[in-house]
Amino acid sequence: MDRFDIAVIGAGAAGEAATHLAAGRGARVVVVDRELFGGACPFWACMPSKALLHAAAVHHAGGAYEWRRASDFRDYMINRERTDWPDDGGHVRALEGAGATVVRGSARFIGPGLLEARHEETVHRLEADKVILAIGSVPRIPSIPGLDRVEYWTNREGTATRDLPRSLLIMGGGPTGVELAQVYARYGVPTTLIDSNPRINSRDHPRSSEILAAALERDGVTIRTGVRAQRVRPAAGEEADHALELSDGSSVEGQRILVAIGRSLPLDGMELAAIGVTPRDGRLDVDDRLRVADNVFAAGDVAGPELHTHLAHYEGELAARLALGDDVTPDLRAIPRATYTDPETASVGLQLEQARARGMDAIELTEDLATTAKGYVSEAQGHVSIVIDRRSRTLAGAFMAGPGVSEAIHEAVLALKLGTPMEVLADTIHAFPTVARVLGSLFTRAEREIAAGSGQG
Repeated sequence: MDRFDIAVIGAGAAGEAATHLAAGRGARVVVVDRELFGGACPFWACMPSKALLHAAAVHHAGGAYEWRRASDFRDYMINRERTDWPDDGGHVRALEGAGATVVRGSARFIGPGLLEARHEETVHRLEADKVILAIGSVPRIPSIPGLDRVEYWTNREGTATRDLPRSLLIMGGGPTGVELAQVYARYGVPTTLIDSNPRINSRDHPRSSEILAAALERDGVTIRTGVRAQRVRPAAGEEADHALELSDGSSVEGQRILVAIGRSLPLDGMELAAIGVTPRDGRLDVDDRLRVADNVFAAGDVAGPELHTHLAHYEGELAARLALGDDVTPDLRAIPRATYTDPETASVGLQLEQARARGMDAIELTEDLATTAKGYVSEAQGHVSIVIDRRSRTLAGAFMAGPGVSEAIHEAVLALKLGTPMEVLADTIHAFPTVARVLGSLFTRAEREIAAGSGQG
């Protein structure tokens, strides 16, 4: 049995971050992954989807970016230019170069601090003082009659296909669904987006959802909200399309069905009972120090509270520091969110109703991007909205849709994290004409309204 200071289970964003930090501080680290080192982001998620969004944007604008070129560019980005399976060798070499031991296999607990990793006929037995669970997540597949009779897509096939489908049905209007809907619609694929919520990207600000829906419809996407798929009628031949029967009695047809309704944790087979852990509703109880059991920490999707590569990287490093004995507590008050459609959407913090539910004296201010200098010079559509706690005179949330908002949101992220006083934000100079300046103008309005309300105006 090989012995280590830290065993990291999963080599995605969280696992890689944890491994590099711990190994860089001299710890003996083993990192285990059942599939691709690097995780979903560089191969099936973030990188290929953003590469395809870029290609689709150029193509949509009239540039010479046909699908074959877009597919080749995507293959280059995920390192599978001459094969159907990506090469994760660069990630493996980087981990080994950092001093970690790399084991390919499916891991399970056989006792506290004891692990077994199996790969084909090889079994590795590992002992570690501390364990970090960074197992990522997998697509959640609904129990819909007939779905198991078709070769449905998940984000993996949606970002990896080399052939454009004749038509596409997307189940789920969250970030994955809306991004891939725009990619395929901009390449001329008849695309239908189905979401059971009243609006797409339902966790985002309603204005952002409305602006995004209008943009997708301009690109040719058919959006069906407030309905859910109830049955799949498989195609009756190669030239026929599959049909989705919907809850309102209607149906939609497409050659391919892409399932993007959410993610689940791959906990089956981990034998968590061996360390006294019982999942609840497919989730783990994680405390404010990322612990799930004695000497066992969680990071990334398995830890939550949201599923983002940047959050996974942050939690991976924090989990490693905690495993090494650092007295730190993760700060999850200001998690940025972004959707990389055209236009982009971005947000951080609480919406108005959420802030009021937490007892804040909250108000919301908003600016239509089209009526600002940024909108005048670039024909930009979108909005910038902020939620302010008048009692503390600080930012509670910020929500944007428009060009470059995935970058502009970070001023709000820092302001929320630091609890920056509104008077300081209002006194900050913002470059003209930018989305950030629109944000700055809202800070100024908020400070004046708060001052007037308190008799200081």
